[in-house]
Amino acid sequence: MEVVMICPKCSFEQSDQNSECSRCGVIFQKYLELRNSASDKYAGSPELQDEETIGYVNFTRELLFSVKQDINPFYFGGRVLVFLLIFAWGWKFILTPMETNYAGTCFIHMINLPFHEAGHILFRPLGTLVMSLGGTLGQLLMPLICLLTFLIASRDTFGAAVSLWWLAENFMDIAPYVNDARALELTLLGGVTGRETSYGFHDWEFILGELGWRRYDHVLANATYGLGIVLMLISLAWGAYLLAKQYHNLDSE
Repeated sequence: MEVVMICPKCSFEQSDQNSECSRCGVIFQKYLELRNSASDKYAGSPELQDEETIGYVNFTRELLFSVKQDINPFYFGGRVLVFLLIFAWGWKFILTPMETNYAGTCFIHMINLPFHEAGHILFRPLGTLVMSLGGTLGQLLMPLICLLTFLIASRDTFGAAVSLWWLAENFMDIAPYVNDARALELTLLGGVTGRETSYGFHDWEFILGELGWRRYDHVLANATYGLGIVLMLISLAWGAYLLAKQYHNLDSE
């Protein structure tokens, strides 16, 4: 895996084999020596604080927006297909009202469901209330773990953007369940509704009931769905930007 060098002066991405920037011409070693010398001389000064801010910005940019050089066109084509799929499907989620429970009736709900049930088991030792909340936490933890793995371990920023889309979809999947805390009309696992079961079977009836927040079910549900929409829009914008950068780095050989 080729390591990308970011120019400390102009932030241009290039091969780590370069000794000087191919854009601004600065010699890396001399520039860093001068900057370190200035840092020692003006420690605690506003200039140093500006340098630190620039360093944080560059680190964040590299973490979220770095792409590899010489992108394989075949892999790039696959990513474009994935993006087109999540783009079209994402707008379907965004434009469909929460009350239709579209997220809970499409097949991706069946992918989320095992993580939901595993969350109940994982958080069971922490008490009944946390165990009930654990189903929701399990749904959110899995795409979040995938996002962090792609971002930090694999350095695959596009994979991280797709994971953020999945996290957003899970928020939209959870929202109708929260919204049903008083109505108890949704069909639950086992083919029954909350009205046909004892208190505690419906996660969000129990969670909000124990907290005394059942009257806020619609507010919390709409906030959850709205957060899912925002995260989904961010994921689509992030993925599109990364694909544009990868397009410029396509291997022409």
